[in-house]
Amino acid sequence: MNKKIKLISVLFIGLLMMFMTACGSSNETGGGSNDSGESSASKGNSGGVEVGIVLPTRDEPRWVQDEERFKAALAESEYNTEILFSQGSSANERENVETLINRGVDVLIIAPHDGAAAASSVAAAKAEGITVISYDRLVTDTDAVDYYVTFDSIAVGEAQGQYLIDNANGTGIPLYLYAGASSDNNAFLFFEGAWKVLQPKIADGTFVIANSSEAEALQAKADLTREEYGRILGQVTTNWDPSEAINKAQTQLTAASDDLKGDVAILAPNDGTARSIADVFAADNEITSYFITGQDAEIASIQYIIDGKQSMTVFKDVRTLVQDAIGMAIDVLDGKTPETTGSYNNGNVDVSAKQTNVIVVDQENVKSELIDSGYYEASQFTGLE
Repeated sequence: MNKKIKLISVLFIGLLMMFMTACGSSNETGGGSNDSGESSASKGNSGGVEVGIVLPTRDEPRWVQDEERFKAALAESEYNTEILFSQGSSANERENVETLINRGVDVLIIAPHDGAAAASSVAAAKAEGITVISYDRLVTDTDAVDYYVTFDSIAVGEAQGQYLIDNANGTGIPLYLYAGASSDNNAFLFFEGAWKVLQPKIADGTFVIANSSEAEALQAKADLTREEYGRILGQVTTNWDPSEAINKAQTQLTAASDDLKGDVAILAPNDGTARSIADVFAADNEITSYFITGQDAEIASIQYIIDGKQSMTVFKDVRTLVQDAIGMAIDVLDGKTPETTGSYNNGNVDVSAKQTNVIVVDQENVKSELIDSGYYEASQFTGLE
């Protein structure tokens, strides 16, 4: 009997220890997972997420750069963060925002896929007491945006237009106009900046509009309404899509008369579309030379600039933009009022903004601005002197 009692006691103690271990495991605090499988970066011991970041797509090099810069900046932060990509879908964007709301974020940083469509998503975040920071692209038609971190979008377009003017030789130069997506408020601002500097040179005959009847009809007007800009963008939009840019450029060059070829000027909205459009124009035997703009300083376009295939890019130092956004978020979390330098009207309210300057980069200064500054490594390029 004693042996049986001892055996029962040992079994009872073993079962009790297993039960206690299981209870202890179920109560441990673990870090949150990223259900979308896109990207996450978190830190700290709370297990929650204080800052949520939503970027529009991973399919454009520009936003991959931003992700990398955010991760580098967040490595020094004591706050938990998560980065999600919407992959060019407003529906995915809404799901991402809802995911971050459910994870208890205090600050939402969002670069919307579609500025107007994102209004309902940020309104849902605002209703939960979350501070909303619009990043690079402005969320429009809502009063739920607290702050806007941006490059001076008008200045980007002005720099692009001025570059074409500075390199114009003679008069009657065919001017091909292209723009970003009509759903992106920045596309309007870029085009507005370019139009303001190009229009006087269109009016005096330096340039001849080659591919937009709407722009031709408005060429005598320096100041256009949003609706008038919209009519032009409706004809020249690339939707930020290099493939669409190729198709549009090919169609327009095929239809162009001989007097709209030769030496031409091309306003391309960003680097991805600039490379595509440049390839089309370079392949046309009736194009003798071209100057073409870009923006974002993508690695592939820097190589194009070195090789003489793309004329310039507007360098927007993402490191600065990311630091501004993270700095603003931390100020909010610390109970401070973020520093701002201006404001933008989003169609509903004036949104306080922090602006970052832009730099024109071409063959002359590509090394000093992008290599010597540490933004890129020289080993990433060929033919760089």
